[in-house]
Amino acid sequence: MATTMTGRIVEGNRKRVYVDMVGDLFHAGHVELLKAARALGDVLLVGVLSDEVVASYKRRPILTMAERVAVIEACRYVDEVLPDSPYQVTPEFLDEMDISLVVHGDDISPEVVREVFGAVADAGRLRLVRYTPGISTTDLILRCKKAG
Repeated sequence: MATTMTGRIVEGNRKRVYVDMVGDLFHAGHVELLKAARALGDVLLVGVLSDEVVASYKRRPILTMAERVAVIEACRYVDEVLPDSPYQVTPEFLDEMDISLVVHGDDISPEVVREVFGAVADAGRLRLVRYTPGISTTDLILRCKKAG
């Protein structure tokens, strides 16, 4: 029996699932992704991308890394959180972290799958789950702007 970083108890040889995310303005879509990912294994490890990595392909996060980690750790589906996770997920990273499967929302293009997950996808270790329509961090930012 072992204890995860968040204090949850894990027994024996469990299937570890990995999700990487920004987790900015944590919302119901994030929860649905984490719930779907957790259902595919026994332990869910969430990698949180750094501000610099996120700024390289979209805007800088509104919440700090510490704030994003705190809300993700508080989600009941999450067992462990890895701040400053790598942008490119490799088989070597999965082996080092004892991860069986990577999960991501199906809202990404084949080009991004190739860039970020490449050999992991080729090895059949990537599962895309349904993206939650109608809510996103971008939508929340627009709602805030409209509300004045």
